[in-house]
Amino acid sequence: MAVQVRTDTPIVGEGPQSYSWIDGWAQAPQPDSAAGGWAHPGAAVTRAGEIVTVHPAEPLVLFFTPDGRLVRSWRVDVTEAHGITSVGESAGERLWIADSGGKRQPGPGYPAQSAPNGGQVLELALDGRVMRRLDRPDHPAYREGRYSPTSVAVDEERLGGSGDIWVADGYGQSLVHRFRKDGTYVSSISGEEGAAGVFKTPHAVIVDRRKAEPELYVADRANKRIQVYDLDGHFKRLVGADTLTSPSALALAGDVLVVAELRARLVLFDAEDRLLCTLGANEAACDEPGWPNRKDATGEPIRPPDLRPGLFNSPHGVAADAHGAIYVAEWLIGGRYTKLVPTR
Repeated sequence: MAVQVRTDTPIVGEGPQSYSWIDGWAQAPQPDSAAGGWAHPGAAVTRAGEIVTVHPAEPLVLFFTPDGRLVRSWRVDVTEAHGITSVGESAGERLWIADSGGKRQPGPGYPAQSAPNGGQVLELALDGRVMRRLDRPDHPAYREGRYSPTSVAVDEERLGGSGDIWVADGYGQSLVHRFRKDGTYVSSISGEEGAAGVFKTPHAVIVDRRKAEPELYVADRANKRIQVYDLDGHFKRLVGADTLTSPSALALAGDVLVVAELRARLVLFDAEDRLLCTLGANEAACDEPGWPNRKDATGEPIRPPDLRPGLFNSPHGVAADAHGAIYVAEWLIGGRYTKLVPTR
């Protein structure tokens, strides 16, 4: 069933990259719990076209139809389903979840729930069965440092890839790790391989097949740029160093790279890494006290009362479907799920 776009729906973007903004596209179940949870989710699209994200408060994976109807959900044993990746396999489609091992809660001082052993990476069947857990890499950084993975990318065999798995430890030691398809740890990259320098919060990774040779894009968030590598871990180039402010999630909508920037916008690049446009830019929101939330009269965090269609607050997870529609999950109390539908 197609989403019905209202005539008063905001249009964001420009030219061929114009989109109708579908506000409140999907609603999480258990609304009382959802309203009080601090959402910090990823997003993905399955091969069947279902959109996958996470409940704002519960470790509950949600599956929506493109028109925003919840079709199923299941619980998973994680602290925070921070990054979600859908991968096609010969044995059936899989979801990879990067559990960062910590989740902030609304309240004085933003109390955090933390897993004592840090984060984990899970491979799951679409019915929620855990197929395996990737071991924490045997790397010197973890002799004392915390492991807190934020994103997973897979060089899919069905697309001619090796099956290698790349894991971004964005909240831990700012490393990106490479595993073989059997889960064997191979190596790590730190950003020091090229002239660009060390990663600082490599928040997201994606394997990009828009060119003849596939590449790994790393959202080097705190450095305000994307670093690009070949799939052997050799640095190639920077993207967006003069444009980006907070790249947090990556998705491909056809030949367009969609970059979710935590500081209130999406940025689109073409296959040659040229800037196309921004969507929903609202960086002024980031200067409000308590962002990504707001503060009430007593200084306690509350959900922003000034969310407006056409303007983002804190994009954190992003995915795109086969029709070029973009799905955005934001980082704030109560969560916010938005769909952008191409106007062309």
